[in-house]
Amino acid sequence: MALHNRRDFLAGSAALALTACGGGGGGGGSSAPAPAPSTPAPAPTPANPNAVQAALSFGNASVHDPSVIRVNGSFYVFGSHLAAARTTDLMNWTKLADGVDNGNPLFGNKVTTELAATFAWTMVTDLWAPDVARLDDGKFYMYYCSCQGSSPLSALGVAVAGSVDGPYANKQIVLKSGMVGTSEDGTPYDATRHPNVVDPAVFKDATGKLWMIYGSYSGGIYILQLDPATGLPIPGQGYGKHLLGGNHAEIEGAYVIYNPATQYYYMFTSWGGLAAAGGYNVRVCRSLAPDGPYLDGFGTDMATVRASAPFDRPSIQNFGMKLMGGHQYANAAFETGTALGYVSPGHNSAYYDATTGQYFIIFHTRFPGTGELHEIRVHEMHFNQDGWPVVAALRYAPLSLASPAQTADVSAAQAAGTYKLVNHGKDITATSKGSIVVTLNNDGSIGGAGGMTGTWTHDGSNRITLVSGGVTYRGVLSRQWNANSSAFVVSFSVISSTASTAAATGVSLWAVRLSS
Repeated sequence: MALHNRRDFLAGSAALALTACGGGGGGGGSSAPAPAPSTPAPAPTPANPNAVQAALSFGNASVHDPSVIRVNGSFYVFGSHLAAARTTDLMNWTKLADGVDNGNPLFGNKVTTELAATFAWTMVTDLWAPDVARLDDGKFYMYYCSCQGSSPLSALGVAVAGSVDGPYANKQIVLKSGMVGTSEDGTPYDATRHPNVVDPAVFKDATGKLWMIYGSYSGGIYILQLDPATGLPIPGQGYGKHLLGGNHAEIEGAYVIYNPATQYYYMFTSWGGLAAAGGYNVRVCRSLAPDGPYLDGFGTDMATVRASAPFDRPSIQNFGMKLMGGHQYANAAFETGTALGYVSPGHNSAYYDATTGQYFIIFHTRFPGTGELHEIRVHEMHFNQDGWPVVAALRYAPLSLASPAQTADVSAAQAAGTYKLVNHGKDITATSKGSIVVTLNNDGSIGGAGGMTGTWTHDGSNRITLVSGGVTYRGVLSRQWNANSSAFVVSFSVISSTASTAAATGVSLWAVRLSS
């Protein structure tokens, strides 16, 4: 969460109503009726070329900054303002709790008592993005945080429960920030280089060591090693090691996941502001060690990325691998419903299913034309030939729900066709990226009405490479549920893993084929 009070942004809602009306008219003279005016017949709606099936069911819920944990076959997300939700299928969510008050069951209806010292320090009765982890003792540890909002006056602590859904009992405050005078590392607190102690995320590395990554705006993202027996920081680390950001660069919401196949640790962060006009977007960097250094595809050590002036976006926007930002696909003539897209998607967590080999990204997002209304969304993630994650172009629904059944494999012949394609760019902007029409021709060339040119190749195993404008994009083909055409359709997601400039590296393209 950022350094200004954003509570008002997290509960907005909007509704759209569509009405239709029709009418007619006629006239007459004294001697004979006048002929009715000629009305051109409406153009017929083109037939849907897809294998249309019954609509899939989704149950949406609002949890801002969702952090995921899986317990006994169910996925739980915990978010800001002590909100929580649960799902078994990553499609239908049930809200479990919301609100920092004594009606919230997560703290046994006594959160103001349990966290009295935290709220006394921050001078607000509110909680921001938490994380819940199950440690070796089998108990659940909620790493919570509270922030004044208009400054980095924050406290980060841990509470413990025997069940994932609580009730949690406070263990202790772990870190404080925003103080006047001596900080956690023994030097005077400096908001341009010391962290705002919010947005914790806890993970184990490949050797079993326990870590906590945290931070928002202010001095950037930091990491601490934890004692797995207590869940507390190993003494003597101060604020820990700096990994990214500083000088109030708009970077927050760090989350780390390890890929055993690539042997990289991937750090996701959200850049920009979370509101509908904030330009929130998700970026990733990676490291061979849990505590860095983390690099982007251009080779930039992310610890060197800081704002040249407080909140200066142009000085940071070319760094990191941008996975997604605000966008909207234009509806084809045969598609129905509001054109799909997101506004300020971000503050994600991620999950790896070792049984199926699938990766998922879980985040909150706003939507075109609905103001500050926000909901949880889940997309599948894949890794490209260069070991970088790419996010599927549409929200997750398992291909097993396709009727008639479809195979996950997408051949070169099936990949050829016309798509609506979004270029997510590298900028931090509130302006959503619109889609263009792009055709992957059978001869390996790229064309289409959108004006994009170049070449493409099918690399086997659902891998795809596009070359356009001197930039190479690599990624993955898949079949995704398109609610506006009521069908599973071929899509692809690619990213420019390496390019000649930082601005051209880490650009994602999402594409949804117009026919299945």
